[in-house]
Amino acid sequence: MWSRIFSPRVIGRTGFYWRSLFTMQLKTREFQSLFNEGLNKLAELFEKHHHELRIAGGAVRDLLSGKQPEDVDFATTATPEEMKRMFQSAGIRMINNKGEKHGTITARLHNENFEVTTLRVDVQTDGRHAEVEFTTDWQKDAERRDLTINSMFLGLDGTLYDHFKGYEDLQNHKVRFVGNAEQRIQEDYLRILRYFRFYGKVALEPDDHESETLDAIRKNGHGLAAISGERIWVELKKMLVGNHTAHLLELMYSLELAQYIGLPPDGNVEEMKRVWHNAKDHSPKPMTILAALFHCPEEVEKMDIRLKVSKEEKNLPLFLVKYRRELRKNLDEPDSLKPFTDFIIDSRELDSQSKVCELLKYQGEEKLLTELCRWTIPRFPVSGHDLRRMGVTSGKEIGATLQKLRDIWKKSRYEMDKDELLSYVKP
Repeated sequence: MWSRIFSPRVIGRTGFYWRSLFTMQLKTREFQSLFNEGLNKLAELFEKHHHELRIAGGAVRDLLSGKQPEDVDFATTATPEEMKRMFQSAGIRMINNKGEKHGTITARLHNENFEVTTLRVDVQTDGRHAEVEFTTDWQKDAERRDLTINSMFLGLDGTLYDHFKGYEDLQNHKVRFVGNAEQRIQEDYLRILRYFRFYGKVALEPDDHESETLDAIRKNGHGLAAISGERIWVELKKMLVGNHTAHLLELMYSLELAQYIGLPPDGNVEEMKRVWHNAKDHSPKPMTILAALFHCPEEVEKMDIRLKVSKEEKNLPLFLVKYRRELRKNLDEPDSLKPFTDFIIDSRELDSQSKVCELLKYQGEEKLLTELCRWTIPRFPVSGHDLRRMGVTSGKEIGATLQKLRDIWKKSRYEMDKDELLSYVKP
């Protein structure tokens, strides 16, 4: 996997503490598979114009973990203007110029987008946004990043450039801020939630935090109030489907963060822990876990106002809060799946089966969940047109008759066909 290039050496003062640059060389199948026609062309172009180009951020972390990255971002010593001239002279199309003021140019090569960002330093921050200044110093760019495991670069020859022991932390399953945790958080308060998200991604144990990190989070949690709900939900949603979710949510409550991110201040943490234990092995949706914290629909509405979740995401906790006790009452029936299938038949909503599956995860009904996932919604065989052909013309009467036949059909376990059902209709 690795071959050693040279020993760590001191390269200068970072502004935080003395740090060595640690370099090794990656030679894995996942890394080599990145080199398609597009990336090879991109690499040739930057080399031709004497600009350095390296893989940055999460893709480096994934490759070091033996994973194939879903997205690959690049960093470079070239300025945005230099990149634009370079791409234009090569006839390469550029798309989405929204990131240009922060140094990002997106080039389209061989039907693939390559997002390349100029090395930069944050010269001024307000906890939400940063004014940036471009640099050619890789270490200064690494200093501005949030976590050590996200501050590494990978050369296109496989050389790892690690200024802050990110690889060591990754090997030891540690999540640490680059330099001073409080300073990193105050630059962008969303980093609090990014810490929790990556803890659930990297850490082996549920409670292996550094006390200094938690103190910094507690002192600065109020800063999350100024972060947009959309940004908060992006991070929170990813945390909810990671590891140690119950522990992390409970910790967020103990650090008094809930009030700033749309969660009920007195959320039902014990219920949430129970639900997470029930559902964690069945890929629950983020809202299935979060719904356990809510006592009533009004709390779901408040969460939506703060986080601005999608309509589908909002409707799921409303459904779970309403039916988590009501449908469970019927589980002592001989055919215990029937109350759930009847509910799906009656609701006639396209996502009703999916919602009920999440309800069964919530309730810990593993056997019923397996059965319902295999179940195909049957089609009610009678229509209003069939009744009109039999002389039933009143709209009100048609509706009442269809409901009566639907009830008969459900009692037959959805097995009666059209002729059998229509035999109950008086001409």
